Amino acid sequence: MKKGVTIREPTFRVTRARAAASQSSSSELLKEQGSAREFHKNSKRSVQDENKSSVTAAGGAQNKRKAVLKDVTNICCDNSYRNCIVPAKIPRKNSIVTKKNPVRIQKVSADSQLMKCDETERVHTQSTLEKVPDTSEREDKKTVSQLQSFPNKGKSKIQEKLTISSDPDFIDIDCDKKDPQMCSLYVCEIYSNLRVAELIHRPCADFMKTVQRDVTQSMRGVLVDWLVEVSVEYRLEPDTLHHTVYLIDSFLSKNYIERQKLQLLGITCMLIASKYEEMIAPSVEEFCFITDSTYKKSEVLKMESQVLNNLNFHLSVPTAQTFLRRFIRAAQASQQSQSFELECLANYLAELTLIDYNFLVFVPSNIAASAVFLAGWMLDQSCHPWNHTLEYYTNYKPKDLKNTVFALHGLHLSDSNSPLTVIRSKYKQDKFKNVASLPSRELPETLFSRSSLSE
Repeated sequence: MKKGVTIREPTFRVTRARAAASQSSSSELLKEQGSAREFHKNSKRSVQDENKSSVTAAGGAQNKRKAVLKDVTNICCDNSYRNCIVPAKIPRKNSIVTKKNPVRIQKVSADSQLMKCDETERVHTQSTLEKVPDTSEREDKKTVSQLQSFPNKGKSKIQEKLTISSDPDFIDIDCDKKDPQMCSLYVCEIYSNLRVAELIHRPCADFMKTVQRDVTQSMRGVLVDWLVEVSVEYRLEPDTLHHTVYLIDSFLSKNYIERQKLQLLGITCMLIASKYEEMIAPSVEEFCFITDSTYKKSEVLKMESQVLNNLNFHLSVPTAQTFLRRFIRAAQASQQSQSFELECLANYLAELTLIDYNFLVFVPSNIAASAVFLAGWMLDQSCHPWNHTLEYYTNYKPKDLKNTVFALHGLHLSDSNSPLTVIRSKYKQDKFKNVASLPSRELPETLFSRSSLSE
């Protein structure tokens, strides 16, 4: 016997029958306890398996949850969503099925879900189109007609390319396939789309008469001349300056503005253009500072919101600078050495058109081609400024550029007497080859007498 353990004597007489009965009852108790432990053990395992299967089912449906949402903004009912199923209907695996609690598996057809999704999207699209005003509907029809006519033009361009490319004077400027930055494989398609975009996103050419009553053409010219000075001060790219003027004209084409807020519109549009074109754009505080703190930061941000919403955030638009870069490259291809003076003079002439409101009647590609035409003639009168390479890559013949070139020539003649001297002072620097000091040349009518160089 162990020390400290006491055994109580039974208070009744133990017989053989009582001992056998107690022994049988204890064995039954042990069996019940064992079965209870086994039951608890199995129930825990079933619960774990059930939880595990539910997690797996939820995880498997998590990636496809967006496919069955009723919000059609993030649904694309394509072939990739043919297998979408409702997560709540997924049957659980490894779960215990009993007679008391049977699991009813409901099959969900993917095609039925797809039909529901298509119907929801159709109703949403139909309700959205009903809200579109008549004016935008007319613009959409005009845009669609322009885009529909463009493939036919593209076919004619391809046929024209086959005829011009056989000419010995034609030079392929996209023959360098190794430089990925030149995008030689699809650069023609890029500029074909830009030619369509410049027709769609054009400011109104007569907004000074139809919309504005307090702002005049001379005020716009003074604003643009000052913005050129700001771009020189902050060393902004030429694309930023051209983009700024486009944003100003686009806003003035649709919104009346008082002359006290014209400068505010100017710095706001330059802020937007800087964010779009520059790697490191000037801050809002810097634009407020350059106006001698005439406007507060809150006013600039408010105007920025108005401009962006007015344009529907359509900021990717071609300007004259967009086409000028490629046209200059085509002009330099026929020369033995690349002329940096031609590039500077063409940029100078193109920037002069930003000040003159009357040049809004010309599309940017026409202005860029005319700047290259006039710059080539001013630098060398011994040969025709236009050739087969330029005619092909610009898609303009000398006859198509006559009005624009003469207008640009007159603008260059009057620039020496203009009170707006920032652009002229900018291009009188040595880094721009002092092209603003070059004399103007007389333009003979014979330069435009032929409709095409091949005639």
